[in-house]
Amino acid sequence: MNTQSPVLSARNLGKRVQGPEGGLDLLQDITLEVNAGDSLAITGPSGSGKSTLLSLLAGLDVPTSGEVLLGDKPFSSGSEDQRARLRGEQCGFVFQHFQLVADLTAQENVMLPLEILGRGKARDTARHWLDQVGLGKRCHHFPAQLSGGEQQRVALARAFAVSPSLLFADEPTGSLDYANGEHVADLLFSLNQEQGTALVLVTHDQTLARRCSRAMSLVEGRLGV
Repeated sequence: MNTQSPVLSARNLGKRVQGPEGGLDLLQDITLEVNAGDSLAITGPSGSGKSTLLSLLAGLDVPTSGEVLLGDKPFSSGSEDQRARLRGEQCGFVFQHFQLVADLTAQENVMLPLEILGRGKARDTARHWLDQVGLGKRCHHFPAQLSGGEQQRVALARAFAVSPSLLFADEPTGSLDYANGEHVADLLFSLNQEQGTALVLVTHDQTLARRCSRAMSLVEGRLGV
């Protein structure tokens, strides 16, 4: 029996905004748990609330109702600074559009979050993870000198370099061609399994979703299996 606390929990999560005709519920009554080593896909049509949910789970936004816990610590109820600190210590992020810093090399991009956290041996760690994603020989190249697939691999190396307990991925293969998308997905799941990092990803890609250990679908702001 697994007695470990979930890495991430959402309890009765809701998000309501004010529109021209009054209140609009973007998300309603979302409850889920993610354990160490899990991979959870959140799917659904455009406008169903997937990105909103990911923002709430990652502490980038706060819910109108309910709560998010990171491990056993309150997350959504913390201040912006508290959420940012917990995110930096425990979470990694992979975005559709890479979010690399244009005037930093691949190695420097991977080093950046390590330096922000005050981690030692940032250069060695960055080089290790670039080797892991097959870019050891490209570490001194700038993003503009890399292909889209290579840039996404740098983003993966940056996400895993901080040894996160939880990785959030927003359409991680959405802007890549098929071959590069397959390669990035293979890396994502192999690192998830080897490191025991929990993975929460938002995707339209059903093939990618089927590779996860669980999938949930959002329809009009409500979550189902």
